[in-house]
Amino acid sequence: MIVAIPIDRLEAQAEVCVSFGRAPGFYLYDTQTETAQMLPNPAADAQGGAGIAAAQFVVDQKADVMITPRGGENAAEVLKAAHVKVFKAQGLNVADNLIAWKEGKLNVLETFHAGFLYAQ
Repeated sequence: MIVAIPIDRLEAQAEVCVSFGRAPGFYLYDTQTETAQMLPNPAADAQGGAGIAAAQFVVDQKADVMITPRGGENAAEVLKAAHVKVFKAQGLNVADNLIAWKEGKLNVLETFHAGFLYAQ
C-alpha cells in the first residue's frame, strides 16, 4: 500500500504542506517495503488546475491513501474515482501522521473547498 502526503520541501526535515495542489512535493511511503521517497509535484507551479493535476500525479504513483490537511473538490473527485482514501492530517509532522494513520487515529477528510485561483 502506498501512502502519499504533500510536503513543503524536498528535504529530510520536510513537513506536511497545507496546500495540496501547490505542495512542492509528495512524500510516498510504501507499507510493504517500508521505504519512502520524495517526489517533486509537477503541478506546483501550474497556472490553473493544480489540484486536479496533483491528484492525478498521486494516482499515477499508485497511491492508495492520501493524508492532507485540506484539498479542493476537483482534486477530491480525481482521488475518489481512483479509490484513493483521503485522511485529514493532524499537525505538520510527516512521521506522526503516518503513525496516527497506521493506528487508525486519523479521520477521513470529508470537507473539500471549491479551489483557489492562482495569480502569478
